[in-house]
Amino acid sequence: MDIAALLLRTGLTATIDAPNAEAAFQHFRILASGALDPAAFHEAVADCVRRGLIHEPLRLDDQSLTCHWRLVLTAQGVARARTITGS
Repeated sequence: MDIAALLLRTGLTATIDAPNAEAAFQHFRILASGALDPAAFHEAVADCVRRGLIHEPLRLDDQSLTCHWRLVLTAQGVARARTITGS
Protein backbone atom coordinates (compact mmCIF):
# COMPACT_ATOMS: atom_id res chain seq x y z
CA MET A 1 0.00 0.00 0.00
CA ASP A 2 1.37 3.44 -0.87
CA ILE A 3 2.01 6.03 1.83
CA ALA A 4 -0.93 8.25 0.79
CA ALA A 5 -3.29 5.29 1.19
CA LEU A 6 -1.73 4.49 4.58
CA LEU A 7 -2.18 8.11 5.58
CA LEU A 8 -5.87 8.03 4.66
CA ARG A 9 -6.44 4.71 6.40
CA THR A 10 -4.68 6.03 9.50
CA GLY A 11 -6.75 9.22 9.45
CA LEU A 12 -9.90 7.13 9.39
CA THR A 13 -8.94 4.91 12.33
CA ALA A 14 -6.55 6.94 14.51
CA THR A 15 -5.72 10.44 15.66
CA ILE A 16 -2.43 12.16 15.03
CA ASP A 17 -2.06 15.42 16.94
CA ALA A 18 1.59 16.34 17.31
CA PRO A 19 3.61 19.44 18.16
CA ASN A 20 5.37 19.40 14.76
CA ALA A 21 5.72 17.51 11.48
CA GLU A 22 8.63 15.38 12.70
CA ALA A 23 6.68 14.16 15.72
CA ALA A 24 3.67 13.53 13.48
CA PHE A 25 5.85 11.41 11.20
CA GLN A 26 7.15 9.39 14.15
CA HIS A 27 3.59 8.78 15.38
CA PHE A 28 2.48 7.80 11.86
CA ARG A 29 5.44 5.44 11.48
CA ILE A 30 4.47 3.64 14.69
CA LEU A 31 0.83 3.36 13.60
CA ALA A 32 1.86 2.15 10.13
CA SER A 33 4.18 -0.46 11.68
CA GLY A 34 7.02 0.04 9.32
CA ALA A 35 10.18 1.77 8.28
CA LEU A 36 9.09 4.76 6.22
CA ASP A 37 11.00 7.53 4.52
CA PRO A 38 10.26 10.96 6.06
CA ALA A 39 10.51 12.68 2.67
CA ALA A 40 7.96 10.28 1.18
CA PHE A 41 5.64 10.93 4.14
CA HIS A 42 5.84 14.70 3.68
CA GLU A 43 5.33 14.31 -0.07
CA ALA A 44 2.24 12.13 0.54
CA VAL A 45 0.84 14.71 2.98
CA ALA A 46 1.34 17.51 0.44
CA ASP A 47 -0.25 15.40 -2.29
CA CYS A 48 -3.29 14.59 -0.13
CA VAL A 49 -3.71 18.29 0.72
CA ARG A 50 -3.51 19.22 -3.00
CA ARG A 51 -6.11 16.57 -3.88
CA GLY A 52 -8.44 17.75 -1.11
CA LEU A 53 -8.23 14.50 0.86
CA ILE A 54 -6.89 16.00 4.10
CA HIS A 55 -7.05 19.45 5.61
CA GLU A 56 -3.87 21.50 5.93
CA PRO A 57 -2.24 19.71 8.88
CA LEU A 58 -0.36 22.66 10.36
CA ARG A 59 -2.71 24.62 12.62
CA LEU A 60 -2.44 27.59 14.91
CA ASP A 61 -5.33 27.38 17.36
CA ASP A 62 -6.95 30.49 18.81
CA GLN A 63 -4.85 32.09 21.53
CA SER A 64 -2.07 29.58 20.95
CA LEU A 65 1.56 30.58 20.73
CA THR A 66 2.69 27.51 18.81
CA CYS A 67 1.46 25.49 15.86
CA HIS A 68 0.28 21.88 16.00
CA TRP A 69 0.22 19.20 13.32
CA ARG A 70 -3.10 17.34 13.02
CA LEU A 71 -4.25 14.71 10.58
CA VAL A 72 -7.87 15.47 9.69
CA LEU A 73 -9.52 13.93 6.65
CA THR A 74 -11.90 15.92 4.47
CA ALA A 75 -15.26 14.40 3.48
CA GLN A 76 -13.63 13.35 0.20
CA GLY A 77 -10.74 11.84 2.17
CA VAL A 78 -13.11 9.87 4.40
CA ALA A 79 -14.88 8.48 1.32
CA ARG A 80 -11.56 7.52 -0.27
CA ALA A 81 -10.32 5.93 2.98
CA ARG A 82 -13.52 3.89 3.26
CA THR A 83 -13.00 2.68 -0.30
CA ILE A 84 -9.41 1.69 0.53
CA THR A 85 -10.41 -0.16 3.71
CA GLY A 86 -13.61 -1.63 2.34
CA SER A 87 -15.70 -0.18 5.16
